[in-house]
Amino acid sequence: MRELGSLPGDPSGAVALVTLADVAALAGVSLATASRALNGSKNRRVAEELRERVVEAAKRLDYAPNPNAQAVARGRTDSVGLVMHDIADPYFSSIASGVIAGAEEQGLAVTIATTGRRPGAELEYVARLRRQRARAIVLVGSRMSDQVATARLVEEFEAYVEGGGRVAAITQPVLPVDTLAIENRAGAMALAQALVDLGHQDFAVLAGDPAVLTSQDRLAGFRDGLRKAGLRLARENVLRAAFTRDGGYEAMKRLIARAPDVSCVFAVNDVMAVGAMAALREAGLVAGRDVAIAGFDDIETLRDVTPALSTVGVPLRELGLRAIELALRESGTPTEVIRVAGRVQLRESTPPANGNTLASVLRAKEAQAVG
Repeated sequence: MRELGSLPGDPSGAVALVTLADVAALAGVSLATASRALNGSKNRRVAEELRERVVEAAKRLDYAPNPNAQAVARGRTDSVGLVMHDIADPYFSSIASGVIAGAEEQGLAVTIATTGRRPGAELEYVARLRRQRARAIVLVGSRMSDQVATARLVEEFEAYVEGGGRVAAITQPVLPVDTLAIENRAGAMALAQALVDLGHQDFAVLAGDPAVLTSQDRLAGFRDGLRKAGLRLARENVLRAAFTRDGGYEAMKRLIARAPDVSCVFAVNDVMAVGAMAALREAGLVAGRDVAIAGFDDIETLRDVTPALSTVGVPLRELGLRAIELALRESGTPTEVIRVAGRVQLRESTPPANGNTLASVLRAKEAQAVG
């Protein structure tokens, strides 16, 4: 028996590189015909008799097709590109698990690119995936208010789609691609109304960078809910910070230092809320007793947070599964925007108002320390 990869007729039996030209020669066909038979072609088909000859020759020679050559011939690879801001963030990792599960069901691999929220990084990675002929691209993450950057990303997607690619996004509906759009404004509005129903009237919001559209939408929705209840969110009680756990921690420390008369704090995402709860503990305060706190997204790691965090639940893993379904539809299928509603989840971190405010609790602690 000859060794794997050795050429027939080689008396030494030594391993040699088998090329497509060797397969074509053994099958008695041209190199182009051999390539089309093994790698496929979007434009030309090979007669079945010739295809069988080429396949048989490849088997005899133990020839392994070059995946890059297949990609060029077919116009796509067996990989899906997933572009997101931060895989360490539970919001993104939960969505990624859905994308990966859906891709694996289709026999596809997922290449993950994380931008670290760097300006221009999305465009860079999408362009790279287009050059690598990824079968589809899934984009996850808030859009920014930078219209020039958005326009450049749109151009890149248009070029990719013209080449036969498909794109699905989990973001605001501002791109000409299939989009799963979370109802951020409506969810935040519903949360505000639920918190008012618990008796809370004085609020602070830990908001992200105003350039982040998700932060804008959630802050606007929360204001809408308070306005509908006849309440006003004081401008000084909106604290801007990074859209991260550390951002929430830093913003809450600033709020504690100011000690306003607020009984409830809304962080525009759960990771900011988790950071805010850490700042409360550090100050000797207890979330849900000394001040109520709520977030948005219902990330999976909240099951380990005490007290349990009130939030707006979003089906993150299911979003990933749905996104890969959209991205793998046939080219030419009309794009659509699918609205995804959130659901208010009231838990121990937002009990009914008990008369405490951040200011009153801190005054009591100070008096106790003096006494």
